[in-house]
Amino acid sequence: MRDSYAIGTAGVPWGEIERQTWRRAQSIKRSYLSEVVERLAGLEADFKQQTYGNLGYPEGKYPLVGMCSRNWNSALPNVLVTGGVHGYETSGVQGAIRFLAEAASRYTGRINLVVVPCVSPWGYETINRWNPEAVDPNRSFYEGSPARECALLIRWIDSLWCSFLAHFDLHETTDTDNSEFRPALGARDGVEQDVWDIPDGFYCVGDTEAPEAGFQKAVVDAVSQVTHIAAADTSGRLIGVPIEQHGVINYPAGKLGLCAGLTDARYRTTTEVYPDSPRVDDENCIQAQIAAVCGGLDYLLQ
Repeated sequence: MRDSYAIGTAGVPWGEIERQTWRRAQSIKRSYLSEVVERLAGLEADFKQQTYGNLGYPEGKYPLVGMCSRNWNSALPNVLVTGGVHGYETSGVQGAIRFLAEAASRYTGRINLVVVPCVSPWGYETINRWNPEAVDPNRSFYEGSPARECALLIRWIDSLWCSFLAHFDLHETTDTDNSEFRPALGARDGVEQDVWDIPDGFYCVGDTEAPEAGFQKAVVDAVSQVTHIAAADTSGRLIGVPIEQHGVINYPAGKLGLCAGLTDARYRTTTEVYPDSPRVDDENCIQAQIAAVCGGLDYLLQ
């Protein structure tokens, strides 16, 4: 990790000038409308598309879209799948869409699905971890959230008036976490950041408040049929956190404001795909996300 960042003064948290300087340095690199919204429109035979909010930024306008099972049955368990909380984590977004298109039909009549493929569309278009205000959505899922992306999703999920059995939040851990995003975080907050090796392979993050080890193992076992699982480092950790079992660590999701703590679902996991490994490609990463969701669902439905 580099010792300094191009914006701000070391040890001094950013003010509004630094945040605006950072924002002006970002640029649109891909289209949320064509790569996400238009693809979801083709799935409306089986899923009802709901626009649960609209974000208006100078860079563009973004409808926030969720998909719900068209034949909702209140007697069935409900499952939430989210992706793109960090917009740069491509396989989470495309994995959620491809799960709907390719795998969700096998669960018809067994569960109700709510799927939000891209929580942070500006982040998706600019390939960013943060939203335009330099706020990390995946630390902002709490009452009075400073991130509109999070506040609107919280309000919509609450409006559904249903409980969830499971929540899958689809993410990636990339080399840019160390080369760009953690240095930017250190600069923004004026706090030195710890350094750790980026794990080569898939792993998942359970919630320390509801670890459900068997569920996490089922996710990892399913993904292992598609791609390799990350090994712990020499200290028995992944991204600085002690390993709980092969391919699994736990975080306090609710306390940290993570998306995985959005609901009171008994079973919740955050998937972490490693797209920079020489052993994978984009399609493999997407298939790993699909396998993670299917592996967890198959475990729950046994």
